[in-house]
Amino acid sequence: MTVSQSRSHSASRPLGRGDLRLLLLSLLGQAPRHGYELIQQVGEMFLRVYTPSPGSVYPLLADFENLRWVRAEEDGGRKRYHLTALGRAQLKLQQAQIDDALLRTRHSARTITKANLPPAVREAMQQLTRAMMLRHGRWQDADIERLTTLLDAATALVQETHPE
Repeated sequence: MTVSQSRSHSASRPLGRGDLRLLLLSLLGQAPRHGYELIQQVGEMFLRVYTPSPGSVYPLLADFENLRWVRAEEDGGRKRYHLTALGRAQLKLQQAQIDDALLRTRHSARTITKANLPPAVREAMQQLTRAMMLRHGRWQDADIERLTTLLDAATALVQETHPE
């Protein structure tokens, strides 16, 4: 698979097989949540460049209910999902796979985000990273201060043009 094929493949399929299931289980292990909250949380993991569809999340939550991993309670006309003891046991049993899925998710989010950068910006970022690496840790205080000021200014400029 070439680099461009890898990028397009990552962009078309941001999650590996079974990863959404593991991410939902992990998120429910942190706190009870509504389905919509779970969708938003996964979207946040992907820096909002990918958000799972309700059509992929709600069937998994129904599976979790059938497996008795979660209990759904009515909360203002919506269901709030809570892990059961069986669900907590599954969470513990699958923790290594969950950790792997979280790592793949972070990598996929970075790949998708980088692929969506304008090519000139992506190249400039790569050049900056290379130049910083070539310093091999040899930094003078004045250089650190000057570079930090420039990077802070660049960050402020990006945030001004696209506030969150």
